[in-house]
Amino acid sequence: MIIASVSENQNLEKRISITPEIAKKYISLGLEVLLPLGYGNHLGIKDKEYEKVGTKILKDEKEIISSANIIVQLSFPNDDKISLIKESQTLVGVLDSYNNEERIKALVKKKINVFSLELLPRITRAQSMDILSSQANLAGYKAVIESFANFEKAIPMMMTAAGTIPAAKVLVVGAGVAGLQAIATAKRMGAIVFATDVRMASKEQVESLGGKFLTVEGAENLETEGGYAKEASEDFKKKQEELLGETLKKIDIVICTALIPGRKAPIIIKDTMIQNMQPGSIIYDLAAIQGGNTAFTSADKIVDKNGVKIMGESNILNKLPISSSNLYAKNVFNFVSNLYDKEKNKININLEDEIIEKTLIK
Repeated sequence: MIIASVSENQNLEKRISITPEIAKKYISLGLEVLLPLGYGNHLGIKDKEYEKVGTKILKDEKEIISSANIIVQLSFPNDDKISLIKESQTLVGVLDSYNNEERIKALVKKKINVFSLELLPRITRAQSMDILSSQANLAGYKAVIESFANFEKAIPMMMTAAGTIPAAKVLVVGAGVAGLQAIATAKRMGAIVFATDVRMASKEQVESLGGKFLTVEGAENLETEGGYAKEASEDFKKKQEELLGETLKKIDIVICTALIPGRKAPIIIKDTMIQNMQPGSIIYDLAAIQGGNTAFTSADKIVDKNGVKIMGESNILNKLPISSSNLYAKNVFNFVSNLYDKEKNKININLEDEIIEKTLIK
């Protein structure tokens, strides 16, 4: 049984799906690992590190794809690579099933097993495979670092003989995994942190990290069974808008993390709110790739509106590719371990297993 990965388009994606540590684990599990020449070079991981643990390195990616039983990737492979995948092979990745629906259907029609890991259920047994959480943790951290680097004042309160510098005030919009990590990071760096979320269950988590939770009436009804935020009602949006409008007048840095899977990001920070913010303030929008939480967000650009900088990147994890690859590769290994029947040396697609049933695209 062979597991393989081929190079991503590094202009868009610098993360990798198999690290040397994880290659060793696959081999211990009884799988053979195939990778292309220079697979991890851009991260400082040389081929000899893979070869040392027993990985086979091949020059020809076509040969790798045609030989593999399981192909693990990050994003959806390009059409040339996809065309090489054959019946009964298995593709595992973060395949953006909402936006790649037709391309995935074509694979399913060819009787290829397609697993998209963003569809994992939020159950205890799937936590070690939860790619959304592991990557969002790092994104929340990096968003704070990036926004602080562009903020032209000190972050913590400083008392000097020449006077006192007040602590920066940070607002985190959305207290999911990324938001909670953003709160923790901003707090550790000395900021005064506020947060808001449509889920009242977030209040206790925010406060446990030292943040002040901004309560909007009616928030307790806006959580799905899976723990995600629902889209808010018009009444709730109006109340949230009023609360945010007043709060933003005194905020220095905003970290936006509000996303609905498979949907355009909701516009939360309105034009009028930005006009009332202090010049020199920063908005870092982690929802930029899905349209952004402000009307002005433009992925991979810094937009200046009345002295307020609005930032957001299409893939912030390209700035932490080693850490994010390490976590992603572990998530994928845990998923494949659950999928692989070691005794029979084959993939076991057990649809009674909720993890497999939810992630398999039919």
